[in-house]
Amino acid sequence: MCDQDHADSIKEAEAKGWVTRRQFGVLLGAGVAMALPKVVGAVAVTDGEVTIKTPDGTCDAYFVHPATGTGAGVLIWPDIFGLRPAFRTMGKRLAENGYSVLVVNPFYRTKKAPTADQGAATPIPSLLPLAQSLNAGTHATDSKAFIAWLDQQQSVAKNRKIGTQGYCMGGPMAFRTAGNNPDRVGAVASFHGGGLVTQAADSPLTMAAATKASFLVAIATNDDMARPMEKDVIKDTFMKAGRPAEVEVYANSQHGWCPPDSGVYNEPQAEKAWSRLIALYGKALA
Repeated sequence: MCDQDHADSIKEAEAKGWVTRRQFGVLLGAGVAMALPKVVGAVAVTDGEVTIKTPDGTCDAYFVHPATGTGAGVLIWPDIFGLRPAFRTMGKRLAENGYSVLVVNPFYRTKKAPTADQGAATPIPSLLPLAQSLNAGTHATDSKAFIAWLDQQQSVAKNRKIGTQGYCMGGPMAFRTAGNNPDRVGAVASFHGGGLVTQAADSPLTMAAATKASFLVAIATNDDMARPMEKDVIKDTFMKAGRPAEVEVYANSQHGWCPPDSGVYNEPQAEKAWSRLIALYGKALA
């Protein structure tokens, strides 16, 4: 029975794009450095842990922003491994580019971060209950609360749109953030996002296409092999809606290639994706 439950968990995670079968056998050794290339002309930043009240409780999060002045706000949705050092590092790097960045613990209703006891090496089946506790309703409630919190911060520029980005299961969260906050969100990025395209009325893609935001959709090679038509659906939907969208399959990349602590981290392709993110925000959040 346990073996069958494990197999069913794998199938469900694959179907929703949370993880690939290969990743169940990939473990990252403890203590691996998560250094990222330095930002040229980096601004000085201030960071710290924060708590945000939502209709469902109190969310623990990490907030990092320029030490002086203001910057466009950015909301980051982590992957299934949650808020952890790798995402704090990514958030800080983005802040050094001049943005006020909030990285949230999407599982705050159940557990404070860290929610994955072994970081990115945590077995996926143990995390599936956390992922399954979230849905379109929680995405709406949380995104509205987090965007409102960002707008209360002195370091967030009120005359500039907010950006949002999501990884793995965070991809649809980012899309729905735009759909639920259409007047505030101006740029959306999804990196190896799973579940962007569904037949439901609250499909992340349908909601995103109804906004006025600009989009970056970075797709893993093996995700594209599993769902080869999805990129075309995304491109066609955004084109028909008149939304600027860069949709690309990243060569030789495996699902989860962007976070530096991932067992399938691909630095050259992760850096390419990062450069396209900076280009998106530079134009859409100016």
